[in-house]
Amino acid sequence: MQITVVGTGYVGLVAGTCFSETGHDVVGLDIDKEKVARLEQGQVTIYEPGLEDLFKRNIREGRLKFTTDYAAALSHARIFFLCLPTPPQEDGSADIKYVLAAVTEIAKRLAAAPRSEEVLFVCKSTVPVGTNAKVREAVSAQYRGPFDVVSNPEFLKEGAAVQDFLAPDRVVIGARTQSAFETIKELYEPFCRTGAPIIQMDPTSAELTKYAANCFLATKISFINEVARICEATGADIEMVRRGITTDARIGKAFLFPGLGYGGSCFPKDTRALIASAKQVGLKASIVDAAERVNDEQKTILVPGLLKHLTAVGGPKGTRVAMWGLAFKPRTDDIREAPALVIIEKLLAAGVKVCAFDPEAAANVRKIFGDKIEYAKNPYEAATGADALFLVTEWNEFRSPDWPKLKKLLKHPALFDGRNIYDPEDLRKLGFTYTGIGRK
Repeated sequence: MQITVVGTGYVGLVAGTCFSETGHDVVGLDIDKEKVARLEQGQVTIYEPGLEDLFKRNIREGRLKFTTDYAAALSHARIFFLCLPTPPQEDGSADIKYVLAAVTEIAKRLAAAPRSEEVLFVCKSTVPVGTNAKVREAVSAQYRGPFDVVSNPEFLKEGAAVQDFLAPDRVVIGARTQSAFETIKELYEPFCRTGAPIIQMDPTSAELTKYAANCFLATKISFINEVARICEATGADIEMVRRGITTDARIGKAFLFPGLGYGGSCFPKDTRALIASAKQVGLKASIVDAAERVNDEQKTILVPGLLKHLTAVGGPKGTRVAMWGLAFKPRTDDIREAPALVIIEKLLAAGVKVCAFDPEAAANVRKIFGDKIEYAKNPYEAATGADALFLVTEWNEFRSPDWPKLKKLLKHPALFDGRNIYDPEDLRKLGFTYTGIGRK
């Protein structure tokens, strides 16, 4: 099939590349001329494991192209995947202005040359309930030809997005007509040959499914973090408690690891959007609201203890902290809503010097903090002369460091483990002062 993907951000670039990998001809449409120029030159504009090889192969084979020209994008296809940003507004609700602006522009141009075949607009962006209907209204106001609007939410984890697209747990398609469902289903069938379900539902249910899924996962994270706080106060060990509850098949193991909370482009935005959506219909999303509040507090849960340690060694003003990890999670360069940003702000406000290392995200953090912090070339350089080490993001390369070397490099061997990836007893035997989250 011929497909136009409107928006070449995280979702659009992954979706377009993966559709082209199964033989479809894909054009990515974006108004950002600089980004499109880079994409046309074969430069991947985001960091995502596994994406670059697929991207370059399909560019080379001519199945994947990019343009800023609406006319070229419209002449290419009758299926338009809408992969546009839906940023939060002041009240937390998702702003769909970019989605509506794009479909209005497409509809205007289609009106100049109406088609006999049905045009499909596919909402892949995370959008609030009712967006499908608003897109229909926007298109109907401009275009009289046959069209339909399908809701097809994405379920991509940053750091594993390519694998998630190529081998999904499920595909959700919200369509009003069987013909629209069958058309989109055909696109996804190559990815679901191992039995992953392609679930048919109405568009409103499809829109809410995405929010429900992300808010449930966010709630699991906040729940285990709250239990970790109780462990801290009572002398229990969260690792023992976690193992005790996650062996229950009804509970499961996923997303029940205590840490510094969630960040990124999805969970924070989607929890707030669902809270706002509930409020708009006279309801209160109490559980989701609590999960969001716990998460906001969790990001800096270790900072008071760190500042206390720094005060004890002569600070905090003028002391130095090595920070390992800046991205909101491993295997991505995304720093949106990252705990590291809030932690850095707190430390700088206290007069603490920060030297950070992240394999991918340092350049993005530099755009925010500039020279207010230092950026190391490797983990050991960051630790040199530091009064404490703060593990913020659990990149694999941080999991088994050379502890004797690290102890010599640190001015004071104090470790604050924001992801509970180290064994407290082992580190204490090596002479480190260890602080985790809910650990003995």
